Amino acid sequence: MKAILTVIGKDNVGIIAGVSSKLAELNVNILDVSQTIMDGYFTMMMVLDLEKASTSFAEIKASLSEKGTVLGVQIKIQREEIFTSMHSL
Repeated sequence: MKAILTVIGKDNVGIIAGVSSKLAELNVNILDVSQTIMDGYFTMMMVLDLEKASTSFAEIKASLSEKGTVLGVQIKIQREEIFTSMHSL
């Protein structure tokens, strides 16, 4: 299963490292990533492969949300099919 991850918050040292290390810990593969800083705000979008994930989607979602709190950013994850359905007309 693929998923879309978004990260938004005030720019700070270690955001990419923190998110990437958490994904590695969960055995989630990063397929694509785009990130930028706009007027002091960090934004990142990732396409993820959860096929070999070590836990359920709900546990991944909760774990990433906790990591976001520690990093001072908002981390959201959606299944790719849900994301695609929500953003197509």
